[in-house]
Amino acid sequence: MLDKLGIPIIQAPMLGAAAESMAIAVSRTGALGSLAVANLNPDKLRRSVAEIRAATPRPFAINTFIQPPVDPAPEIVRAAMELLAPWRERFGLPPQSIPNQWAEPFEPQFAAILDCGPPAASFTFGILTSEQTAALRSRGIFIVGTATTVGEAKAWAEVGSDAICAQGFEAGGHRGSFLKTVPESSIGTLSLVRTIVAAVDLPVIAAGGISDGAGVAAALMLGAAAAQIGTAYLLSNESIISAPWRGAIEAAPDDPTRLTRAISGRFARGIENEFMSAMRRVENEVAAYPVQNALTQELRAAAAKAGSTAPLSLWAGQGVKLARPGGAADITLRLWAEALDAMRNRTKVWLGPDAQKGDRLS
Repeated sequence: MLDKLGIPIIQAPMLGAAAESMAIAVSRTGALGSLAVANLNPDKLRRSVAEIRAATPRPFAINTFIQPPVDPAPEIVRAAMELLAPWRERFGLPPQSIPNQWAEPFEPQFAAILDCGPPAASFTFGILTSEQTAALRSRGIFIVGTATTVGEAKAWAEVGSDAICAQGFEAGGHRGSFLKTVPESSIGTLSLVRTIVAAVDLPVIAAGGISDGAGVAAALMLGAAAAQIGTAYLLSNESIISAPWRGAIEAAPDDPTRLTRAISGRFARGIENEFMSAMRRVENEVAAYPVQNALTQELRAAAAKAGSTAPLSLWAGQGVKLARPGGAADITLRLWAEALDAMRNRTKVWLGPDAQKGDRLS
């Protein structure tokens, strides 16, 4: 599938930031549009896949989280709610109530994916079984496993993944680590792509810190089959981020992002805000994902409605300063044009303007 792409760029499946329209616009260019479906029930998942398929004949991908069922102890939930109580009061919310469910169950989602058969499906937060990858392959679904270490890439190769998404430390949003802790899995994109390419006989997708054409060119030169990009699309016309989130990107200072688990209970990279700073001293004490994520959902919605960035999940990668407005299709085409120019220009610098095929550096 990756070899057939007209443009070796994958729009990252950004939950809460991108909807069907972005995936459609990107896929129509010959790149690979993606839709995050981790928050969708099976019926909505099927409808979303049908909507994209009806809008473009080109390949597209969906992404979900491999999340086992959770049943947190009452004292864990109570402690998490106590930490959030002052913030809820600040935004005029009533005392916290326990959600009906912590997250969409993975198994019904997986069954829905098999049923509707998207061209490609990527998975993060964990790993499928060999039986599950065989079931996907029987439906003609191209499988992408997210890896933050070589060990995770090897594990995905062993269960039958078709490709590896190498998520570098620079990436915005949630970390996909599942074999080691985040500190042990904090590897930069450059090193991660090269070591995974050397370790597994599968196409590798570079993800993390790639926000312009030069980054795309660099990823391909590292041996990646494609570059996955999310942050560069956050200011696009098709982006569904809130006005405060958009404003935070536009006003971001240099090097504005850091990792936090205070918002969702799982480490994720975003623009630092008041909540992240205030919760830093207790972020290791908050409930694990998806409990904390569910408990902060109402708070984040209230803050966005009030125009405040204080407790928002302002997910963005380290290349956020390179994000530019425009249509998602135009952004994709611009990124690819920039990548081609970067590769041509660097070749002239290395070999000289009159370089011929087969010339070597001296």
